[in-house]
Amino acid sequence: MEKRKLVTPDDMKTALKDLGVRKGQAIMVHTSLSSLGYVCGGAQSVIEALLESVGDEGTIMMPTQSWKNLDPASGVYWQEPEEWWPVIREHIPAYDKRITPTNTMGAVSEMFRQWPGTLRSDHPARSVAAWGRYAQYLTENHDLSDIFGDSSPVGRLYALDGFVLLAGVGYDKNTSLHLADVRAEYPGKHTVIESSAVLHDGQRIWKSYETLAVDGEDFSTIGEAFEQTGKVRHAPLGNGMLSMMSQRELVDFAVKWIGENRR
Repeated sequence: MEKRKLVTPDDMKTALKDLGVRKGQAIMVHTSLSSLGYVCGGAQSVIEALLESVGDEGTIMMPTQSWKNLDPASGVYWQEPEEWWPVIREHIPAYDKRITPTNTMGAVSEMFRQWPGTLRSDHPARSVAAWGRYAQYLTENHDLSDIFGDSSPVGRLYALDGFVLLAGVGYDKNTSLHLADVRAEYPGKHTVIESSAVLHDGQRIWKSYETLAVDGEDFSTIGEAFEQTGKVRHAPLGNGMLSMMSQRELVDFAVKWIGENRR
């Protein structure tokens, strides 16, 4: 087992600079704090290094999904007895972007959603949070049915010609690949009806909406293929690796790959 390495804030800033992070960039960041080793200052240090690296004229976005706010019948409470699901459904709090916690997004995203100046989108299950110049543009009007499409935060990042940064995580966590799902044509493409607890006129209700069915099972394979193009920059950090890429190049590649390979 590899010995855990010490990571300082200066180490992070140097790695981000080596990776090509610059002032003014708009970057969607996915992180696993524990995979980097022992990070001095934890999630706070990671966020501060990111914000300093892009500056006030830049933008940082992270997934802050709360997918437990889906009907238990969809299977998101698989670890609980099925006979509990109706009771869980009755008592799930309505989504509140100020307080609803993230689900399995990691310590950095959980802190980032509460960071001063950060805005969060209104989607009850698939929200993002953003800070900086384009935060409002990226997070406003996150349509229930267009979770990852052209009008969604990841679609708007594409319009900005932004970047994706993977910090200690793989392509299975790369949310931008869902935009390729939306744009690509493949035989098994279909929609599903999902439901979430939301506030409507101050009252908690269950809202149903139709959205594209996606699972991301082939995202790691897509990532391996994209890495072969030589369009991904890498920088080691502690026990992990940072990877940065143009979101447009990634999505355009994935649309073609999915159309040729997915069934």
